Amino acid sequence: MSEEMNLNEVKELHEGDIVKARVESVEDNRVIVSIENAKYDGIIPISELSSLHVEKASDAVKAGDEFEVMVKKVEEPSADSEGTGNYVLSKRQVDAIAAWKTLKEQFDAGEVLEAEVKDVVKGGLVVDLGVRGFVPASLVEDYFVETFDDYKGKTLKFKIVEMDQDKNRLILSHRAVLEDEKAEKKVEVINTIKEGDVLDGTVQRIAAFGAFVDIGGVDGLVHISQVAHEHVSNVYDVLKEGQKVQVKVLSVDPVNERISLSIKDTLAGPWEGIEEKAPKGAVLDGIVRRLVTFGAFVEVFPGVEGLVHISQIAHKHINTPHEVLQEGQEVQVKVLEVSEDEKRLALSIRELLEKEDNDEPTEEEYDLPEQESGFSFGDLLGEQLKDFKTDDK
Repeated sequence: MSEEMNLNEVKELHEGDIVKARVESVEDNRVIVSIENAKYDGIIPISELSSLHVEKASDAVKAGDEFEVMVKKVEEPSADSEGTGNYVLSKRQVDAIAAWKTLKEQFDAGEVLEAEVKDVVKGGLVVDLGVRGFVPASLVEDYFVETFDDYKGKTLKFKIVEMDQDKNRLILSHRAVLEDEKAEKKVEVINTIKEGDVLDGTVQRIAAFGAFVDIGGVDGLVHISQVAHEHVSNVYDVLKEGQKVQVKVLSVDPVNERISLSIKDTLAGPWEGIEEKAPKGAVLDGIVRRLVTFGAFVEVFPGVEGLVHISQIAHKHINTPHEVLQEGQEVQVKVLEVSEDEKRLALSIRELLEKEDNDEPTEEEYDLPEQESGFSFGDLLGEQLKDFKTDDK
């Protein structure tokens, strides 16, 4: 009687059926499973264990694991065989059916997924989300990555950017997650900081016109004119990527999401302590930076320029500074006057030059000639007029 009952409970399985299986043993390239009330045991080939490449079956499952499988083929025993039949099963296909359904819902909702990088292949990364997901190299980070060797085993966040179940195509992007996070952080920072704030930052990128500094999830621009007090012709000479700096917020434009920063304004002013660095009478080396009609501006310290008045350029009279000097020329100057409060520095080149014999005297050096006779200029003129009148008569 009990045998009849047990016989009635035996399941007839067909291709496409989904049933629950229990792992009984694991071999290198296949897994043996039992199916409750089924006529035969089942076999899962290693290729049907996972959507990803599996080297050994034991890498994917172990004895005692329970999961659903799909019947791929029913192998009945032959009439002349004393053996039993079996079922060829697929775990991969069942996982894929459930995975695609979940992934479609997550894609439609714009959800962020988290997964471990299972493999690094040519052109990108591979992850397992129940189906094989591919992350192209250009969608891994928001910056160039030389090699992805150390990404295997990392858990990263992803967004689905493309999916096609019929073609078994799932494209993911970690970069999209980073960009979304940065955009949110940027709005938060822009709404928090204000003009005049002094912040810590990190130099992210350097360009010909300045440097982009990260001030906590958002980049601000330090224009080349705001890098240092002294003249900077090449930003790379002063800053390097990754360098920690302090910056002052010059302006915030929430509409265009632009932040202007200054490193220069956080540094000690170049005129600070100038009266000690350049006391009256001191002789300094300098570079002619600008020539104007009334003199020359000479830089004696980074960011500190003093005026050499045209009368202090040479002993001889000159009409313009260009007759003697040129921009970029190195000169020695003597400090005539210095004022830190007024940021004023009066300099002289002339006082350090030896006066040559053939130098023309300047206006203040002309002396009136001594009178060697008793005649004055008026007397001489009167005599000439008298002769003129006599001749006329």
